[in-house]
Order: sequence, then C-alpha cells, then structure tokens
Amino acid sequence: MIRHDWTLDELRQVHQLPLPELLYRAQTAHRAHHDPQAVQGCALLSIKTGHCPEDCAYCPQSARYDTGLAAQGLLSVEETLDKARAAQAGGATRFCMGAAWREAPEGEEFERVVEMVRGVRELGMEACCTLGMLTQRQADRLAEAGLTAYNHNLDTSPEFYGEIITTRSYQERLDTLERVRRSGVTVCCGGIIGMGESVDDRLGLLLQLARQDPQPESVPINSLVSVAGTPLGGRAPVGALDFARVVATARIAMPASIVRLSAGRMELSEEGQALCFLAGANSVFLGERLLTTPNPEASDDEKLLEKMGMRLCEDPLTAAAAPQT
Repeated sequence: MIRHDWTLDELRQVHQLPLPELLYRAQTAHRAHHDPQAVQGCALLSIKTGHCPEDCAYCPQSARYDTGLAAQGLLSVEETLDKARAAQAGGATRFCMGAAWREAPEGEEFERVVEMVRGVRELGMEACCTLGMLTQRQADRLAEAGLTAYNHNLDTSPEFYGEIITTRSYQERLDTLERVRRSGVTVCCGGIIGMGESVDDRLGLLLQLARQDPQPESVPINSLVSVAGTPLGGRAPVGALDFARVVATARIAMPASIVRLSAGRMELSEEGQALCFLAGANSVFLGERLLTTPNPEASDDEKLLEKMGMRLCEDPLTAAAAPQT
C-alpha cells in the first residue's frame, strides 16, 4: 500500500532499524512493485552550462563561485540528439537534459529545448528535463512535445534549505512541481545528502516527497560531490552505509517510485553500490559525467551489474504520451 500520511517519527523508526531488517523491508517493498534484477540506465547531458545566478552552495555552475568551470551556451538540437543516440547505444532508455537556468527562458532557446524533447521521444527514449522554474505555459508546451518527466529537486528538508540556497524559496520549488503535475508530465524529485544536514533533515526531505499525492515517479538520491571553490568544497563523502540507509528508507516510503542512485557513486566502492541496489535503488546514470561532475565509466557499471547477476532494462519504465504532431 502506498501511503501519503507518513510522519517524521515513523521515518525515523524505519531509518534506524537494524540494517538486516531495514534491507529486508526495503527488498519486500521493492519486489512488490519492480523487477529486482532490473536497473534502468539513464544519461544526463548538460545542454547549457554555467553562469547560473543562483547561490546553491553545492553547485559549480553558480556564477558566484570560482570553480574553473567553462561556461557553454545552449547546444543545438542536432548536437543533443547525437548524444542521445550514443546514450541509447550504450544501454540508456532515459535521456535527461539539464540547463543551468534559474527559470526557463521564453523565446528561441525554450523552443529549441522543446525540439530536443520531441527528438528524444522520437528515438523511443524517455525524455527528462531540468531547466529551473517553469511557468504553466512552459510546462504545457513540454508536455505537448512528449516530455516524460521533469526534474526539480527539493535538495533537502525545509528546515535546512536556507543553509544551502537563498536565491529561490522552497515554496517556489513546490510551485514548479505543481505546474508539472498539472501539465500531465511525471515528476522527478529528490535531493542531496552530505551537505552538513542532520539525519532528521535527510528524513525531512523524504517526508516532503512521500507525502506528495501522487508521490514522485522518480526519486534521485544524490551524495554531495564536493567541488573546490563552492561553499561546500572539501566536505568528506557520505559513507556507504549512510547512503544505503537513505535509499532503503526512500524505497519503503515510496515503494512504486524509481529510486535513482545518482551523484556520488565515484566515492562508493563496488560493494557500496551493490548495497544501495539491495536497499532498493533501481536506476543509475551511465556515462562519464553527470552535468559537470565525474561519474563511473559505463564499462564499470556493466561489470558491476554482471557480477551481481543484474541487467539494464531494455525498455523505458515510465509510460508517457507520444509527442503531439
């Protein structure tokens, strides 16, 4: 049964279970809704890089921090679709396009993104975008083009959010998610652990997600990738057991969602990643970069899944309408 009335105390009780019991419950929830041997391969491309006006403390793309990142304008439609074809050939069934904007612009650039979405969908892949805040008209236009999902992370709990971001409110993030829902596009929404938050902050994020009705179809769990020059540069990575506990709690609270093992995998051993799969993660990002940060090589992912007797999904997992013509 999918619940929308979780309390923070209930999530605490789940999160602090002895690890064998926690993994057992997560596996039970996972198997009720998903193929336990299947993992979805996704690819994430930065279609517009850098010069973002926001002050997200973790992000090397903020114009406020000197991280040595080379800015890049919006890619062409054909460049993007070439990357999508390569990702598809590498086993990805979902192609995600990220642009470093505070809010999606109007005009030619937005229309170019709409054409990117249409082209990715025509390849037979799921199409996901993360473009910052959207108006309702923009959400509807992306839906018309066949967008499968829109990613707009809450990042952390409402209580800790102000320690990480001051240029966009928590409510503005929730408002964008509501517009995406109204458009008929599925929601991809998660957050980041390892930014100095408490365990209750991690659970507060999951509480925000689990109490949505419907719950997000896609929940990316990121571990901070510490980048020199950002306010969070130099932070130690989250340990595998802490990462796995968050993944397992997310799986139990949101059993039907696809829980995506996202940024931070470079800091995990094979055993640590395997533990996260056992905890209920059923998606990874393929390719050597996640927007602007390193990611394991595709060959490493293939070897790990082979060792575990698992496989990449051959077909998209999320039902979505075909682009309107």
